[in-house]
Amino acid sequence: MTTNKATPYQEDVRAPARPAGRQGLIKPLRTLLDTSGLIAIFLLLFVALAVFIPDFLTGRNMVGLLLSITLIGSLATTMMLVLALGEVDLSVASTVAFAGVVAAVVTSSTGSVFIGVIGGIVAGGAVGAFNGLVIARFGINSLIATLAAMEFVRGLAYITSGGDAVMITVPGFFDLGSASFLGLTLPVWTMLACFVIFGVVLNMTAFGRNVLATGGNSEAAALAGVNVRRLKIIVFGLQGVVAGVVGVLLASRMGLGDPNTSMGLELAVISACVLGGVALSGGVATITGVVVGVLIMGCVQNAMGLLNVPTFYQYLVRGAILLLAVMFDRWKQTRRQRA
Repeated sequence: MTTNKATPYQEDVRAPARPAGRQGLIKPLRTLLDTSGLIAIFLLLFVALAVFIPDFLTGRNMVGLLLSITLIGSLATTMMLVLALGEVDLSVASTVAFAGVVAAVVTSSTGSVFIGVIGGIVAGGAVGAFNGLVIARFGINSLIATLAAMEFVRGLAYITSGGDAVMITVPGFFDLGSASFLGLTLPVWTMLACFVIFGVVLNMTAFGRNVLATGGNSEAAALAGVNVRRLKIIVFGLQGVVAGVVGVLLASRMGLGDPNTSMGLELAVISACVLGGVALSGGVATITGVVVGVLIMGCVQNAMGLLNVPTFYQYLVRGAILLLAVMFDRWKQTRRQRA
């Protein structure tokens, strides 16, 4: 006769209890909690600037503030996807300049605004797709690949323009940068559209989930059926297309295609993303955080302009923001590893 008697080394196997705290919350609420600290910082900063800088809260300055962040804001939406992949794109500023020069040259030579705009956007998209192809197909580190592209594409901008700014001779091209609706210009509406479109892409599509999964663990994503190479090419291509749109709008606002424009813009875009909670190691990104990061960068820059802070001190402040953003990212990674 045998009996089923529990031995000392046997354990009662039960389903693990749900951890208390944020692990038990639904995803939107967890996201809100993760970004609430950043939102609080922005609100405190905004209130402080409104109190201590007399002209900050005027309607004219608020419109100017929105216009001033259109470059960083639009580019940050696709840089968010690039960083979420665990990659980086240092060529984005050169792509903006190149796209603006191409749009100016094509518009002036053909007399067609439409063809010029398409030419600029296609030029930006081609640069982005080329970056993605080099990184995905040949396995080159994105930092090195896009650093090379930064120099290469800037050189193309100089060659295309003949080494000087290209004046635009078609008056209709200027309407792209000055056209307004409900008091906001087209560049502002473009930025807002990018926020909405890429926010939906990141949070509500399989494509966005694949980007985050690949950034978190590319090998596991590949085993799960994600075409990692194609995904990288598409993401970098999207980065190039948005850079092309931004370059065209910038050329329209300036009235010329300048190969010297947007120097250092890539660092400001990356700073806004990292400040907004996008992990440099990949796998973590929220559109809400990116929007807040862009607004913080814009408010600081706007305040320095209103206070007539000398340019060389502004470089110090922007460098400090980038350093603090990277340190903040590192602190969050350490906290996640300990959790």
